[in-house]
Amino acid sequence: MSKIAVVVTDLVEDIEYTSPANALKKDGHTVVTIGFSGKKAVTGKHGAEIPIDKSIEEVDPADFDALLIPGGFSPDQLRSDPNFVDFTRKFLLADKNVFAICHGPQLFIQTGLVKGRTMTSYLTVQPDLYYAGALVKDAPVVIDHNLITSRTPDDLPAFNKAITAALK
Repeated sequence: MSKIAVVVTDLVEDIEYTSPANALKKDGHTVVTIGFSGKKAVTGKHGAEIPIDKSIEEVDPADFDALLIPGGFSPDQLRSDPNFVDFTRKFLLADKNVFAICHGPQLFIQTGLVKGRTMTSYLTVQPDLYYAGALVKDAPVVIDHNLITSRTPDDLPAFNKAITAALK
């Protein structure tokens, strides 16, 4: 089974973390939650306490098969840290599976690797992706080779189905 890195910090959209993480675990995958150094847990937008397994300084993308980026305000905070940007960039350059929902694709913009990719995101992030060079579609799930993106918590059933299928 696969080992999945999940990058989060405070104000992550709770369900966009818990729902995919639970779907991945149910399929037998290992989920490792990664946060800022010194954080033992983060608090979601709706109060969920999410334990942090490792700090970004303790992990190497080579040790993982896929990356999951939940939305909420978390991705905007993560993209200000070069460690998270570099971590994400390495997944994209290595052609590994990368999954993002809602505001998650904001982290891709910082990598400089959006141009020419097809994806979706939350409505207000779609123009940012477009101006960064992405082909943006307004669909529940968009699959561009190893990159799977989705828009909102309403799309979680389709998103979870797509990400678990990609790991089979």
